[in-house]
Amino acid sequence: MPAARQQPFGSDASVFPLQAGGDHLSGRMLGEELRDHRVRRGYTLAEAARVIRGSTSKVSRLERGESPVKYRDLVDLARFYNVSRAEQVHLDQLYQQTSNEDLHARFADVTPHYLKRLIRLERTASWITVYEHRVMPGLLQTEDYARAVTRLIEIDLSDGDIDRVVQQRIQRQEILQSAPPGFVALIHESALYTQYCDPAAMAEQIRHLIRLRGRPKVNVWVLPMEYIAPPTSIFHMKFDDGEHKELAYAEHADGAHYITNRSQLDRTRKMFVRLRDAAYEDDRGGASETDRNLEALEAALSHWEKLVPAGRPE
Repeated sequence: MPAARQQPFGSDASVFPLQAGGDHLSGRMLGEELRDHRVRRGYTLAEAARVIRGSTSKVSRLERGESPVKYRDLVDLARFYNVSRAEQVHLDQLYQQTSNEDLHARFADVTPHYLKRLIRLERTASWITVYEHRVMPGLLQTEDYARAVTRLIEIDLSDGDIDRVVQQRIQRQEILQSAPPGFVALIHESALYTQYCDPAAMAEQIRHLIRLRGRPKVNVWVLPMEYIAPPTSIFHMKFDDGEHKELAYAEHADGAHYITNRSQLDRTRKMFVRLRDAAYEDDRGGASETDRNLEALEAALSHWEKLVPAGRPE
């Protein structure tokens, strides 16, 4: 599933981009952070070394910023130290400043081949339109929702690899932050009521969709429950430059394929027009001043909030 530049979870210690030449300093800062987590939790260099399948001297070099940190080692150490979500975000931001790797390269071992191309292309798209009938689009998923969906699909992955798949999905969402492409999500209403995680997490996922609608150039449209929609997830991108100005990406049970043929792209565009026409109307500025897409999302939110056990914060 075609699973935001702000922090996804918030952190007391924000990382601001360094100027050119700051990569080495970021490496030292990342090493110091890792050493601080290890020392505060009472672990030895030898214990940390076993986690990353290395030597004590390797861990020592990482902590002094003398050797580059592999992202898998960073994730394994963070899990071993049981860092908080905010601390993980902080470590990720430091890592991004020390590494020039593409996002898909950092997660290459848990990224299907067909998805690697999509990750690269979506960064340069001027418009992205996605249709989902079973789940929330990956670029709009919360961490808890993404983890629950990934567990259902990637049944052979370890907990650590599932965490990395989720982290990749969350980091992909950065394209919807500063200077985002135009983004349209068409979601079948049944997906809003399909439970993949506990009611509190489902409610937070719906709140997340509502919040995202307030961002510039982000549109979330809901297809009514009774609408008989296509059973295939489709991702369509437009580009301002290059030889190919657009392409589509369609998922199926065990993979996906890219659509670049002109006649097939024409059919894809027509399908999206039909889906958009079938979505709830947004009459803000019109006679009724109603936003039925928002009403549909709020109804789903109310549904999940009522199912949250009494006494548990929503």
